[in-house]
Amino acid sequence: MPFVNIQILKGHSQDRKNEIARRVTEAVSEVAELPKEAIWVVFEDVADTDWYVAGKTVKATKSLRYGEKRA
Repeated sequence: MPFVNIQILKGHSQDRKNEIARRVTEAVSEVAELPKEAIWVVFEDVADTDWYVAGKTVKATKSLRYGEKRA
């Protein structure tokens, strides 16, 4: 049974997560030729202060991009 773990920044709506889960389930089911009931999808919400890209937090990167003060 495939287990798909999606790490995503906090703040996405439940509707968005539902749609992502639906599409991921469809794709895995089709490619792996498995019933949808065999696919598990789990979301892990990660704070922008705990997610790093190029050694900087996503929060700091967003702040620099949008001209806000660094956090």
